[in-house]
Formats: sequence, structure tokens, C-alpha cells
Amino acid sequence: MTSQAKSQTKSAATRDIVVEDVVPQPPEKVWKALTTAQLIGQWLMPNDFEPVVGKRFTFKTRPIGDWDGVVQCEVLEIVPHRRLVYSWKGGSDSNNSDSNYGSKLDSVVTWTLQPEGRGTRLRLVHTGFRSPQNDFAYDAMSPGWGRIMGRISEIAAAA
Repeated sequence: MTSQAKSQTKSAATRDIVVEDVVPQPPEKVWKALTTAQLIGQWLMPNDFEPVVGKRFTFKTRPIGDWDGVVQCEVLEIVPHRRLVYSWKGGSDSNNSDSNYGSKLDSVVTWTLQPEGRGTRLRLVHTGFRSPQNDFAYDAMSPGWGRIMGRISEIAAAA
């Protein structure tokens, strides 16, 4: 059984999602689930990810309003089995009139892995949610990332 801690931090104009979990799989298996496009597609969204710094890739989800449902990303940092950082940009300026789904989001996702016993302490920090423009995305993604931790553990177990 995994234990899970979630917190949200707030600065003057932005908020961050922080989710941490201890999963029973070793860092190598968790890393594979975080960095293999086919496996990422099982716990998050269809994508064309490659674990190469500077590589641009996309996630694809449901379009809404003027947003095509494509999240534009770029791998910013890789420390194998320890740390993965990528940009996360999506949404449309025309969806910014209210804090709603599909508003412009320019953010960064950081995964850190730390061996803990026979398992891994997995931490996600998703930074850059501007308030009030990104409040809908923040409120939707906060519990979403928490649920995804369990899926990553399941995928890593089978990897």
C-alpha cells in the first residue's frame, strides 16, 4: 500500500501542485514508466515523448473552445532514475476570459525519484498556475495528479 501526501503552495500570482508518494517499485521501473512514451500514454495521455534534453513533444487531450487539446512540451532536464523536468504549455488566449478549462497555461513539471527501502519516493511539482486564469486547470489537475501516482505505480509494476 502506498502513502500519499499532497500539498498546494501559493505565491503572489501563481500556485504550484505538489504530490508525493512512496511506491513499492524501484526507481529503475518508475523511471521507465515516466520516460517511455507508450507507458506514459497508459497513465496520462497519448504523446510522442523521448527522454532527450531539448526534445519537443506533445500530449493530446480533448479540444475545447479555441484550444486544440494539444499540450506543447520540451524536455528541460534529465538525471536518469532521479529527475525529469519538462515544460507544459497549452490552452488558448481566447479561453482566458474566465478561469475555465482551456485557458492559456505556461508551466513546468518536475519529477524526482528517491530510493526508499525497496521502493521509490516519487515527487511531482507542477509549477506556474496563474490565478485566476488557471484556477480551473489547477483545481482539476490537483486531484488528477494525485490519482495518476497510483496509475504510475501500477504501470511500473508491470514494466
